[in-house]
Amino acid sequence: MMASEGWPEPVIRVQALAESGINSIPERFIKPKSQRPKSFNFSPNKTSHTHNNDHEDINIPVIDMKHIYGEDQSLREETLQRISESCREWGFFQVLNHGVNHELMKQAREVWREFFLLPLEVKEEYANSPTTYEGYGSRLGVKKGAILDWSDYFFLHYMPCSLRDQAKWPSLPTSLRNVIAEYGEEVVKLGGRMLGLMSMNLGLKEDFLLNAFGGENDLGACLRVNFYPKCPQPDLTLGLSSHSDPGGMTILLPDDYVSGLQVRRGEDWITVKPIPNAFIINIGDQIQVLSNAIYKSIEHRVIVNSNKDRVSLAFFYNPRSDLLIKPAEELVTKDRPALYPPMTFDEYRLYIRTKGPCGKAQVESLTPQT
Repeated sequence: MMASEGWPEPVIRVQALAESGINSIPERFIKPKSQRPKSFNFSPNKTSHTHNNDHEDINIPVIDMKHIYGEDQSLREETLQRISESCREWGFFQVLNHGVNHELMKQAREVWREFFLLPLEVKEEYANSPTTYEGYGSRLGVKKGAILDWSDYFFLHYMPCSLRDQAKWPSLPTSLRNVIAEYGEEVVKLGGRMLGLMSMNLGLKEDFLLNAFGGENDLGACLRVNFYPKCPQPDLTLGLSSHSDPGGMTILLPDDYVSGLQVRRGEDWITVKPIPNAFIINIGDQIQVLSNAIYKSIEHRVIVNSNKDRVSLAFFYNPRSDLLIKPAEELVTKDRPALYPPMTFDEYRLYIRTKGPCGKAQVESLTPQT
């Protein structure tokens, strides 16, 4: 355990705990039975039952982006339609031929894995607090006695530039700062392209969502690198509890070798099977609000593994923190009134920063009750 640094109690570093040779996990990490991971066999009629092959034939949509900027208009329209359907029906999809260099993606994963393998005292130099969450951390939320998730992480700001402080980024491995600066630049560009496509699919101007986020120079972007250590009792806990992302859109670089992300589909949980060199993109609560719930954020969680640890990079593409976010006027009609009141992202994300991951309780609490 480490000093609390503003946390309600001493911080437990999960990786150190896992490497201590324990055979059972502490009670603080044991989830209620209703929240523990199970294997389900997904069926269209939403009947769930325990099964050993966890949705072997089900995956989130996979979209090849190569035709978006090609000359064949019919293939471009077909790809736009697939993106639209994925945003409306799933809230999650994988993208290939997205424009980000594959070697850079590999380097980004590798430098962060190297960071988490450094001695604990080196990582503790970057220990975070719940004030900004920047740095090396092991929990979300400040509720004393809360049930904890089986993961450590590193959180940093990338955009706007005024919040980007490389002195707060790890100095080891020595290549990390340069790799992540370049990686961030490329993923921000991808995020801008995806917002443009989503805007057009909603019948809005191509730059609508980007401008609602503050424009390309003022939007918010941050990176959370997750480290999920091996767990002796993976059936009792989660690497990250069920939640929808409070921001605009998430661009996830998953672990190349170990699956762990699960997406809620009706009453079932689908284990995402990552495609090599693909990003996983998901809708966040802010785009649900801006689209007046035409696009919806989706609950997801992370399961852990008894044999292998995992590293993933979640790049959050968010509105500028002080901008009011509300449903687009073009998407508000007499038959479909505005479902959400105006609120800044700063006000909105305070919920998860204090209470931790809570399913979709926050965004659903904003909808007027009838």
